[in-house]
Amino acid sequence: MAWNVFKFCTALRAFGSIMIVFFLGLVGVTYYAAVVAYYGPHLFRGGFDTLIAVAFLFLFHLLLVMVLWTYATVVLTDPGGVPLNWRPLREEEKGDADPLVGLGYGIAKIGTNQSAVPGDFKNLDIGFCLKCNRLKPPRAHHCSICNRCILKMDHHCGWVANCVGALNYKSFLLFLFYTSLAAILVCLALLRVFMEIFNDDEVDLTPGKLAATFIAFVLNLAFAVSVLGFLIMHITLVGANRTTIEFQAKDKKTGLTWRYDLGWKKNYEQVFGTEKKLWLIPVYSKDDIRRMPALQGFEYPTRPNWDPQH
Repeated sequence: MAWNVFKFCTALRAFGSIMIVFFLGLVGVTYYAAVVAYYGPHLFRGGFDTLIAVAFLFLFHLLLVMVLWTYATVVLTDPGGVPLNWRPLREEEKGDADPLVGLGYGIAKIGTNQSAVPGDFKNLDIGFCLKCNRLKPPRAHHCSICNRCILKMDHHCGWVANCVGALNYKSFLLFLFYTSLAAILVCLALLRVFMEIFNDDEVDLTPGKLAATFIAFVLNLAFAVSVLGFLIMHITLVGANRTTIEFQAKDKKTGLTWRYDLGWKKNYEQVFGTEKKLWLIPVYSKDDIRRMPALQGFEYPTRPNWDPQH
């Protein structure tokens, strides 16, 4: 029997929806265990217990807002698709007002052949998608689950039921950042209860609240370890200006200088923007969107004097 790829991809899309429900369920269980069952009642005990409860509840709700904000942004934001009739701009079409001029970036030169074939752009990383049957911009890749080419595709994430690409990569990184912080905070806050359970100490919780606390601690501990490791990996990739797909393919280009590596500062600016006050929220300034084509996913500056043979 032939393997039906379409049914497999459809199943993966359905799986993504299940993972969204699972994640929101985890948030709900965590909120019940940490706020309703434990630290909420501590607000009325007075003294040091109240002080600790106030500090925890403030930090927890702040992180919770950021987790849900960044998560919703990753899920609902289109990662960036390739327009139906996209083609690279010719030099005379760009003119002197190219937004990359004056920013200290090298600019890839595109020829004037309007009817060019994919091979004419091989040194510019402009490819041709055999599944979509059209040109695709540099760093774009075809996603079999979404059934289209994604701009600067990093990977298809089941946890968000969406691709992670040029337009939602910053939100994805912030989601990892705030989720890891929130999970670590919850683990530290519930550690005392968790230890009391295994030390056979008397715990002032009903069986239902005790079970919710145990589940919340174990799941948040797992999230803290896995998400933190994932975050560290992506911070490293951003510093080298590589996506997960490009990192996995780098062994095929051993010894070659990565054309998009502009140094850690400019590499991070291509993801987070130049406005430092906006680095920790999933938005960009209008000036950054206007001046930095990399944020739109179609054009990426290269290293000055880059040589494809070295």
